[in-house]
Amino acid sequence: MVAGSAGLSLAANVVHLDPKPAVFEAMLAGWTDQQKARFLRVETIKQRIAMIRRFTDFSGQYPWEWLPSEADAYFAQLNSGPTPAAVSTARGYQIALRMFCDYLVDQRYGWGAVCAERFGATPVQILHAWNTVVHVSEFEGRAGRRALSYDEVQLLFDAADEEAERIRRIGHKGALRAVRDAALLKLVYAFGLRRCEVVGLDLTDLRVNPKVGSFGRCGALFVRHGKASRGGPPKRRTVLTVPEMDWVVGVLDHYLDEVGVPVVTAQKTTKFA
Repeated sequence: MVAGSAGLSLAANVVHLDPKPAVFEAMLAGWTDQQKARFLRVETIKQRIAMIRRFTDFSGQYPWEWLPSEADAYFAQLNSGPTPAAVSTARGYQIALRMFCDYLVDQRYGWGAVCAERFGATPVQILHAWNTVVHVSEFEGRAGRRALSYDEVQLLFDAADEEAERIRRIGHKGALRAVRDAALLKLVYAFGLRRCEVVGLDLTDLRVNPKVGSFGRCGALFVRHGKASRGGPPKRRTVLTVPEMDWVVGVLDHYLDEVGVPVVTAQKTTKFA
C-alpha cells in the first residue's frame, strides 16, 4: 500500500459510532502522510489541512458529498465584503483544495471504494478551469501596496538607530540586540533577503569578492537558507554587494569591529540573527 492509502489510514475491523467524521479524519491523516512522503514542509502541510477544515465547515458537507457549487460559493464569499482575499491567497487555497480532491479520487489510495461502500457516494474533483483563478500576471499583490521611497527607508533606518541609542542611554538591557537588529535591517534591504534567509545567517557567511577588493570582507553574502523547491532542501546562493548599496559595507564593518559578539539567549546562541 502507498503512503496515505485508505487501507493504512483506516483501522481494519473497527465499526465507528459516527463513521462520517471518522473517515474524514482518516482522509486528512492519509493526505498528511502522502505529503510527508514527498518531504514537504510541516508548516505547509498544516496550512493545507487547516484550509480543508475551513472549507468543510463552510460547506457543512464531507468530501464525498462535495460538488463544484460548494467551491463556487466558498470562493465567491472570499471575494466579497470590504476586504476580499488577495488573488494569490485565493489561488493558494484553490491549489490546496484541488490537490486534496486529486488525492481522494486517485484509485491508488482507495478512498473512492471506501466512500462508495460506506456512504453510497464517491469524491469528485470540484475545481476546474471555469471556477479557478487564472494566472495571467506575474504580480498579483494589491495595487495600493508600493515599495518604500528612499526617504521612507532612511526614516526606518534612523528609527532603528535611535532605538538602540535610547536603550543605551537609559541603561536598560538590550542595547546590543538593538544595534544588531538595526544592522540586520539594513543588511536585509541591501541584499534583498527573505525572513528565513536572514534568520539563518552567520557571521562567516560574509565573503570577500576578489573583483571588488574595496568592499573587503563584505563583498558578498552566502545565503544558506534560501527558499526551497517542493520537497527539496533549502537553496544556496551568493548575493554580491552592488555599488548602489556599498554603504552597507560601513554598517557591517562597524558591527563586526565594535559589536560583533554572540548574543546569548536562554534557548540558544545567535551569532548574527
